[in-house]
Amino acid sequence: MSKSSISSIPSIPPADLQSFSSHLKSSTRILALLGAGLSASSGLPTFRGAGGIWRSHDAMSLATPEAFEEDPGLVWQFYSYRRHMALQAQPNRAHFALAELARRKQGFITLSQNVDGLSQRAGHPAGQLHLLHGSLFDVRCTSFYCKYTEQNNFTDPIVPALDIPREKGELKPIDSDKTGAEAGKSLLGVMKDKSSAATELKELDIADDRVFIPELQVKDLPHCPRCENGLLRPGVVWFGEVLPEKTVSAIDDLISQSEKIDLILVIGTSSKVYPAAGYVDKARAKGARVAVVNMDRADVPGGRYGLEEGDWFFEGDAGVIVPEILKSVTEATKKNGRQV
Repeated sequence: MSKSSISSIPSIPPADLQSFSSHLKSSTRILALLGAGLSASSGLPTFRGAGGIWRSHDAMSLATPEAFEEDPGLVWQFYSYRRHMALQAQPNRAHFALAELARRKQGFITLSQNVDGLSQRAGHPAGQLHLLHGSLFDVRCTSFYCKYTEQNNFTDPIVPALDIPREKGELKPIDSDKTGAEAGKSLLGVMKDKSSAATELKELDIADDRVFIPELQVKDLPHCPRCENGLLRPGVVWFGEVLPEKTVSAIDDLISQSEKIDLILVIGTSSKVYPAAGYVDKARAKGARVAVVNMDRADVPGGRYGLEEGDWFFEGDAGVIVPEILKSVTEATKKNGRQV
């Protein structure tokens, strides 16, 4: 094993790991609440809180219905950039471990605050994954009379006008060519190899406001294929909007109808904002023990009681910690359809 591999292994107190693993294996109804810290392990920027700047704009100010109404082109450029970055990232080991836990335990339900599509790309069973804030890869029509929605649209860019600009190639003049014939041949070659050359040119970082991007017209933006008139918008929950009623109702029904909840995992989020914070209290009221995975020990759940005796706090990178604490189930061998 390399030194880098050794250094990446989390330092988890053996007694905590043993007690958690034992409880996990005996648990049947499990909830997980996921936040941006999970995706940070895949290298994705969160654009949340202080320092969340995109092209000199407060990123949170672009995540509102008012911003979309005022400048849909700018908002779509921001969200197209986020879609592109999410597609460049890969699900990390924690995403795959959680997906495997869902396959191993049918009573495991995940509530994700992330919009990046990484859980879906890791193969997390759709029926056990609830997206509280929607998805970058869902779109819906803004026309009042049209109800068109589309899920898991991973086309990048979603329309040509939103393509990420690249560095421009240049034709170098040939001093020895007096007739221009060589330059003509060079131009012809560039035209023939345009598509392959484009993939080799470096993408520009449009998060930097020094990089020029054009001001887009409404006609250049994604439009509804059904009504052919309405503008499509990202299928995320913006500030000032309510969480998806269908999703919230499904989660509330699941919790209220569960006679007992054994465990709630809080991964990469402080869950201090309601209603997410309330899920910790609701689960605990059903008997759940709480396990937190976070880089910051001060980031405990923001529910009514915080952590209690018998709960766990695993400090470190979720992409490293989560696979380790789940492997007693996710890597267990099966005999006759049962884990051993």
